[in-house]
Amino acid sequence: MLNLEQVKLLEAKVEKAIEYIEKLTRENAALVSERAGLQSKMEANQRRIDELEVIVMNFEDDQERIEDGILSALDRLSQFEKAIENSLKGKQDVKKTSAKTSAKPSAKTPSKPAEPQPDSEIFFEIPEKATEEDPDIFDGDSNTDSDLDIF
Repeated sequence: MLNLEQVKLLEAKVEKAIEYIEKLTRENAALVSERAGLQSKMEANQRRIDELEVIVMNFEDDQERIEDGILSALDRLSQFEKAIENSLKGKQDVKKTSAKTSAKPSAKTPSKPAEPQPDSEIFFEIPEKATEEDPDIFDGDSNTDSDLDIF
């Protein structure tokens, strides 16, 4: 049969189990609350990540446009240099040709010394726009004025 000591021992174990269950219930409630807080932080962080991804994509697009603009500007400068070189080359060829023809004395007229040309005044034409028909300054890329608008 059961004695009083066994009943008291059973009662103590039941109280201990109830206390343990209450403690676990409180811990569970705290964990649920913490989980909800972490969930809301995670959602806020995900929204921020999405915003930053959009900013990065816009930055990359802007970077590409800037690079394209710089490359276009460099290409146009290269075309400009070629045009200047061709113009100067043409002027030098004209000077050489005129110097050769003036160096040969004609039988009818006495030879005159050539008048010196001032080197400080060099004139050349700046092409309006490169076209495919002008192979000296066109290298295959079709650039428009809007390509230089990098800002």
